[in-house]
This record gives sequence, C-alpha cells and structure tokens, in this order.
Amino acid sequence: MPKAMLTRAHRRRAILAAVLVLAAGGLAGCAESAAQVTSAPPPEPLAPCAWWYGIGQPPSQNALKLAAQRYEVVVLNADQGAAMRKLHELNPQIKVLVYKDLSSTRNYPGAVVDGKDAQFLPTGIGYVAAQQQHPEWFATDNHGNRIEWQGYPRHWQMTVWDPAYQQAWSSAVVSEVQQQGWDGVLADNDFNSLSHYSAAVLAGTSSASETDRKLRDGLDAFLSLVGDAFQKAGKEFVPNVSETHLTPGRWTAHSRFGGAMEENFGFREDAGSGGLLTFRGNEFQEMRAQAALGESRLLLVTRTRSEQQDRAGYASAALLAGPRTCWTPATTDDYRNPEWSPLQNSGLGEAVDAAGRLANGVWTRTFTNGWVAVNPTSATQTVTPPPGLVAAGEQRQATPSASPTSSAPPAPVRLAAADGLVLVKPK
Repeated sequence: MPKAMLTRAHRRRAILAAVLVLAAGGLAGCAESAAQVTSAPPPEPLAPCAWWYGIGQPPSQNALKLAAQRYEVVVLNADQGAAMRKLHELNPQIKVLVYKDLSSTRNYPGAVVDGKDAQFLPTGIGYVAAQQQHPEWFATDNHGNRIEWQGYPRHWQMTVWDPAYQQAWSSAVVSEVQQQGWDGVLADNDFNSLSHYSAAVLAGTSSASETDRKLRDGLDAFLSLVGDAFQKAGKEFVPNVSETHLTPGRWTAHSRFGGAMEENFGFREDAGSGGLLTFRGNEFQEMRAQAALGESRLLLVTRTRSEQQDRAGYASAALLAGPRTCWTPATTDDYRNPEWSPLQNSGLGEAVDAAGRLANGVWTRTFTNGWVAVNPTSATQTVTPPPGLVAAGEQRQATPSASPTSSAPPAPVRLAAADGLVLVKPK
C-alpha cells in the first residue's frame, strides 16, 4: 500500500525491522537486548524535538518563557539553579540538565571567588580543592608540567584515568544534581584526543597516540562508573562524546546510560568543501539504532552559518527521528542565545519508514506530513522527491497544481554536496 496509508502498527514494524537489521550487524547490542526490543513495539519516531544548549549568558526571564514553550531539553550552567526551577514551574515536562566538565578543573574568575572554589562549579572537582588536597589529580606532561588547554585559559587537564578522581567527581556531581533538583547532567569533554586542546604528551606515555589511548581508556572506565551512579540515582547522564566516527562502537557504548551529545553533527569536512563527517565510519549507523530503540537521548548540534547548513543539519536529524532525538542549530560558538530554525516548525509529523540510502549515497526518509533527503557526499547528486510536496516554509504559497493529489510525475532534483531537502505537504 502507499506509504501515506501505512498504519501506526506498520510504521512501528518498519522501524523495528531496521533496528534488528542493525543489531545483526553488531551495532544495536547483544542478542539479549534484541530480544528485549521485540517484546514491545518501539516508541513513535517523531520529527526531531528542539533543545537549547544554554551555557552562554545567564538566561533572561523572557528567554526562559520562550524556552519553556519551545524546548524539550535545556542545558544550563550549575549556577543557574533558579532558572532551572523556573523552567520546571513553567513546563513540568521539560528536562533541564546541568553542565559539568569531565576532563578539566578551572580557576578563572567565577570558578574561583576570593581564593575559594565557587559554590556551584562548571566542573566536578574545584581547582582550589584539588590544589590543596589532591595535586596528583592534575595531569602533567612528560616534563612534569601541568597541562593548560590552548584557547581556553585556566582550564587544566585532569587525570580522568585515576579511579580516585573518577569516584570523587561522580560523588560530587550526583549529590549536587539530587540536592538542587536537576534532571541530570550534560558531561562535557568526553573527547577522543588531547590534540584539540594541547600538543602535550602525558607523563608515562611516549607519543601523542599513547596519550590519546590513555585518555580514551580512562574515559571509558569513567563513563561506566558515573553512568551507573546516575542510573541508580534515577537521573539522566548525557556525555558530549567526540569523534565517534573514528572508533566503532564508541557512540553506542558512551550513550548507553541515557544518551549522548554530538556537538559537530552534520559538520562538513575539508574546510567546508567535502562531505558530512557524521556519515563517516559507524557513527551514523549506531545513531540510527539508538534513535529507533528510543532508550537513549540524542542531543545534536549543527553549526549553521548558512541556509544550506541549516537544511543539512535538520534533515540529517530527521533521518534519526525518534522519541528522544533533539536537534538545535548553533549560530554562535559561545551559545549566547536560545537557538531556533524555521525548519523546526515544518511539521513533518511521524516517520513512516526507516531512513534509507540510495545507490548514489543520498539518504531519504518519509514522514506522515513530508519527506527529507540528505546528500552527505562531496559531489552533487540527483534525487526524486515524492509528488505533491513543497519546501518547508512555502506551504502557504502552494498553488492548487502542487497539491498532494496532483497527477504530475515527480521531477528529479539536483542536491548539492552536504545539503539537505525538507519537503512537506502544502496547506
């Protein structure tokens, strides 16, 4: 039957089939997990929700009112407890996570006040406390020097592989989240390589690759400890995990405690001349499996400096549509303001099939009220949309001949490299 006529049960079976195919390839977990999936239908794969990474300026009252209306998830700094409580008051369904850094301690003004650690920190361990009680938690290079992050003054790399540091971070952050009433934590800098912050080689390693391996292994163990603690506390734990396209299974492993954040989602390679980095390696396939299962939160950020980047980011997120998939554009690097794209009002509805890949590399997906396509390759490709749809934002300018009942055959369109299409039924 036509896709538009599929029942909800058919749609759920289609999504479930996609999950099981991925599971057979080893990306959706063990056989036991697959058996659990088959015991109940997956949740509805709705178009991506909106979220706000609000770690820039403290939010105004107007921003909070807008956020309560627009967003399903908000991330705020630890000193914004009053704003968190206001959001809960305005919208009891909203989830508000507190920002905490896994990998650094900081002593810039605000993190340290009058020679003391601030009451509410951007990190799990205060600089002054570490300096006085556990100086061994400061990572050092092979010359014995502490490692300050380049481009981020007074951010100091910590020994994320040290079980004592891991336990102290976990205990402090879980306690704060419970006491203050946060819904969980956004744990930043679950990174793949120290090279993004420093060229230093860690003490006890002989090369950058050994340094990075030590950090990754340490963070793997760190995530297990903290994730277990947050699950027991009934709180969300969402790490900002980086470069998972380089390590098969890393997205799945690091999102298993409630979700993960991808801060460079839909990022274009080769200084803006290549394809979309998210589709390299296993990352996108692992994201598909997690999104379809509906058990993990996907918090996706696309750096948008143009309409093309906006389209590519939102359409790529729609390929991952699920009950816990959220997307936001980022028009600044410091997250100063609540973000919003007109595409978030497109009204795609619910996915009626799993995302599929054409022979030329283009991905497409059909929704109850529209259709999306993404060309993640580095060359222009051709794709044929379903008939009767118009570009999102142009619904009200549609002519009668463009209605869904039009008998005109669909025409192929050329989709530029690293671009997307978001088409919807005309109103």
